[in-house]
Amino acid sequence: MTTTSTPHHPALWSPAKLGSIALPHRLAMAPMTRSRATADGRVTELTAAYYAQRATMAMLITEGTQPSEDGQGYLATPGVHTAEQAASWRTVADAVHAAGSTLVIQLMHVGRVSHPSNTPHGRQPVAPSAVAAQAQMFTASGPQPMAVPREMTPADLAQTVADFRRAARLAVEAGADGVELHGANGYLLHQFLSSNANRRTDAYGASVEGRIRFPVEVAAAVADEIGADRVGFRIAPGNPLNDIAEDDVAAVYPALVEALAPLGLAYLHVVQGDDEPLLRAVRDLWPGGLVVNRAGADLARRVQDVEDGLADVVTVGALALANPDLVERVRSGAPLNDPDAATFYGGDEHGYTDYPPLSA
Repeated sequence: MTTTSTPHHPALWSPAKLGSIALPHRLAMAPMTRSRATADGRVTELTAAYYAQRATMAMLITEGTQPSEDGQGYLATPGVHTAEQAASWRTVADAVHAAGSTLVIQLMHVGRVSHPSNTPHGRQPVAPSAVAAQAQMFTASGPQPMAVPREMTPADLAQTVADFRRAARLAVEAGADGVELHGANGYLLHQFLSSNANRRTDAYGASVEGRIRFPVEVAAAVADEIGADRVGFRIAPGNPLNDIAEDDVAAVYPALVEALAPLGLAYLHVVQGDDEPLLRAVRDLWPGGLVVNRAGADLARRVQDVEDGLADVVTVGALALANPDLVERVRSGAPLNDPDAATFYGGDEHGYTDYPPLSA
């Protein structure tokens, strides 16, 4: 077990509001893939228990959830594009609300970060351009190179926007308080932003304005469908995960933020690396709630962003995964459980719902 920093962070424990989502404090749970869904993309009672255990967090952002069959990349990840999948999320939303927190379902279309054998239809993945990610995907038969994707046609672009709309509608009808659009970590929306995955020469590529167009269209459509005050958008400027290269971060992200700002979204969620000037520029450009995730940083460093006024809310991932009562531990300065990386993905309750609370 490790120990926390001093528990006295008055700014962290003050209420906040992100669009229509009211938070009792400013410590929220980051989205984390856990790969424990059924083969047909439903979450389970175990999933409901997992999120409900962590409901002292101000807001729970769920694992990446595919908005369509084309959006699935990994085994055992959930969807929210069928009635059955949505019904399973209702159980989770009800459990989280009963425990006193709010639930935001992250919509994650993986684009080229996939393999046909991991999807229900077995089709070639879709992406901005026919450029394969130079990485491997874990499949039922072991690791395999990621497939060369099919370049999205105008019809594909329109269908994908419609898929995001439908998934967002199903999510809120299932009881979610909002959705977060995953524009980070090398997935579809991030692929459009990047200079190596997006080689298009049409209106959805070729320039900064072209590369930000599709992510903004998706955000606008989802905001129109469920209300902008229920929609968050996650970015990770300069993050090379899943073979992403961005050689013009300083141009792309201010342009993206300025294009998203008029939509009135509930929040922007920034996965912060080491580009502090860019984060401060985003803070200046973004008129709404800013959520910051300093992946790998200790809790004290994250809290500093709230105290400095740089972040309205901060998210934590592995710390929340390993400590279902993280808020109580931070408030009291109690020791923290260490996360077990071997149980992050797949499996049963071990490493999922069996981390001991302080009361144990």
